Amino acid sequence: MTENGEDATLARPSGPRELRLATDLPGPVPAHTVRSGARGQEDDPELPRDRNQAILEAAKQVGAVLKRGGHPFALAGSVAVHAHGGSGNLQHDVDFCVRPEDAEPVAATLREAGLTVYTPPEDWLIKATCFGQDVDLIFELAHRPVSTEMLRRAPELPVESVRMPVLAPTDLLTGLLAAFSEHHCDFGAVLPIARALREKVDWERVRRDCGDEPMPAAFFFLLERLNVI
Repeated sequence: MTENGEDATLARPSGPRELRLATDLPGPVPAHTVRSGARGQEDDPELPRDRNQAILEAAKQVGAVLKRGGHPFALAGSVAVHAHGGSGNLQHDVDFCVRPEDAEPVAATLREAGLTVYTPPEDWLIKATCFGQDVDLIFELAHRPVSTEMLRRAPELPVESVRMPVLAPTDLLTGLLAAFSEHHCDFGAVLPIARALREKVDWERVRRDCGDEPMPAAFFFLLERLNVI
């Protein structure tokens, strides 16, 4: 993403700042501390070179910072699917859900921790970088604001060594299916997720929440023909 659409509220800090890990203990800065500058963060050579592990490390760090800040949130996207027992082949970034009214406080907390935070052209999220990985802070899923009720439904699960709220499987699939349209309809990406989480999803609620939209209806037809549901 290009760093466009910045405003004064979510402007990036000037100059490099150190990312403080989620601990109040005194002592030397851990080896995997990173620094962020105007163009993002430089990977520490001791960080894992594997992209999936780097994404997990970014999810753990940002989740820990949000927990320390007391913000309501839930891990989303491919890392959430992984936390629920799905594939460990993660996608290109880390996703978190926050409420619209919490977007600015969350941005301030992440900036205070030393992360680069900026506003992209899209008006439904803010973005950050951690360990060189993109982090999306989403406050609207498929044109629906993230709600307190949605975050309350998120169970706390371990993401490797860090426990954090993870979007419920039913909410994950509802968001994915509701985003289908004539311009974005990647059944192939969502089908493995539906297979992996099918026993944990309230499919009737997903069907009800997606309404009579044609693309989600077509995906349900596919799921039925493949005996996924």
